[in-house]
Amino acid sequence: MANIRKLGSRKKIAIVAHDSKKKDVIEWAVHNKTALARHELVATGTTGKLLEEQLDRPVTKLLSGPLGGDQQIGSMIAEGDIDVLIFFWDPMQAQPHDSDVKALLRVGVAWNILMACDRTTADFIFTSPLMLNDYEVDIPDYSSYLNRKL
Repeated sequence: MANIRKLGSRKKIAIVAHDSKKKDVIEWAVHNKTALARHELVATGTTGKLLEEQLDRPVTKLLSGPLGGDQQIGSMIAEGDIDVLIFFWDPMQAQPHDSDVKALLRVGVAWNILMACDRTTADFIFTSPLMLNDYEVDIPDYSSYLNRKL
């Protein structure tokens, strides 16, 4: 039986963007400024600074992604402190911290959170009526994995 985590109507949203995608994520955020105003925002380094400036609202800023910000967000996801991950990454450009990127995506899937890696998916998430309501998320049961004999 899976565990349940309740999301309130006010979600905690992490926003991350690779350098080549920062313009795209900022344009998306400005376009969705009203919807984002209902929620709490967390972002890595420069993305957080740009979001604060463009949205004229506070954003909890973590370290830059390559300096540990991706890992900080991953930790927050694992602890149940992030409800939605908006992560605009560049599939055409290798990143020096690709292992961190993969780990962040893995932990998001492992904990069954909402994730968008492109504008279309982010738009669908934010136009869903479920974003405005409480919602119960099934958290997979990893007990058999944790209790396996090595």
